[in-house]
Amino acid sequence: MTVAELAKTHTQAVFHHILVATDFSDSSQRAFRDALALAAHDDARVYLVHALPLNMQYLSLEAPPELDLERIDAEKEMKDFVGDLDSGHKVEAVFLLRGGVEEIVKSLVGDKQIDLLVIGTRGRGGISKLALGSVAEELLRVAPCPVLTIGPKAEVASRNAGEFRRILFATDFGKAAAKALPLALSLAQAHQAKLTLLHLLPAMPASTASLSAFSPPGPAADELLEWETAAQKLSVRKLKECLPEGMTLAHEPECVVGTDFLPEGILEAAAKRQVDLIVMGANRALAPRAAAHFPWALVHEVVRDAPCPVLTVTA
Repeated sequence: MTVAELAKTHTQAVFHHILVATDFSDSSQRAFRDALALAAHDDARVYLVHALPLNMQYLSLEAPPELDLERIDAEKEMKDFVGDLDSGHKVEAVFLLRGGVEEIVKSLVGDKQIDLLVIGTRGRGGISKLALGSVAEELLRVAPCPVLTIGPKAEVASRNAGEFRRILFATDFGKAAAKALPLALSLAQAHQAKLTLLHLLPAMPASTASLSAFSPPGPAADELLEWETAAQKLSVRKLKECLPEGMTLAHEPECVVGTDFLPEGILEAAAKRQVDLIVMGANRALAPRAAAHFPWALVHEVVRDAPCPVLTVTA
């Protein structure tokens, strides 16, 4: 849905088919709980999937054993997982499939017309990792639909019965952010939420920094102040231009331009405004498996430290 199309619609249901990827961990339970709350708000269908690893020993056999103990254990865990978190919202289908998580998720997204993938994360050791190892971050980058990630520091969104009352949309005006914008606007409209549009400027452009090294302190400071003022005005105008004409929101959107480092600026803005959801674009990596091992990547840091769920859209 484009921004122009969004301005003409008044539907209250943003998501219709929600898929939760689970490894039965506590973080997956939190993700499932949030997914159920959101599904209740949108009257959406919920699907659960757990990926069983490929057993190379069985693949070499012409007739694999009929008694698959691993699957039997997974079926029991899945039954307990669903039963423990039964909120009265029916789970449409449960899948226990063998293979790579990424391939399985991609297939289900297409087959079931999934429009939201929900995953949970947890911290491990000195550097926070994702709940499914590097797999969860790979899903963030390669999933063909928006991904809602419940990080280790996120409060459960179901505290508001699946509602997002305050939404922060962080944009760099790039391709991925442009793709995420209609979703942020749609959610703000459906949940009657206060929407904040945030853009962070670099502390100082490279050209200015190099010139200032050979300039007297006074002129250099004046030059920097002039640049920041002009850049902020331009960015505020671009943020306002993101809002489509004719679209009605319950609250006047807030446009914020700051000069802070990423992702600290996003996290600070989220905490200050006590937002229930962060929406942002994520550039699709050419090599997702390799990219998943860079722990300081922007999206990874935001997800890891965000005080609320993070909704990402890749491009």
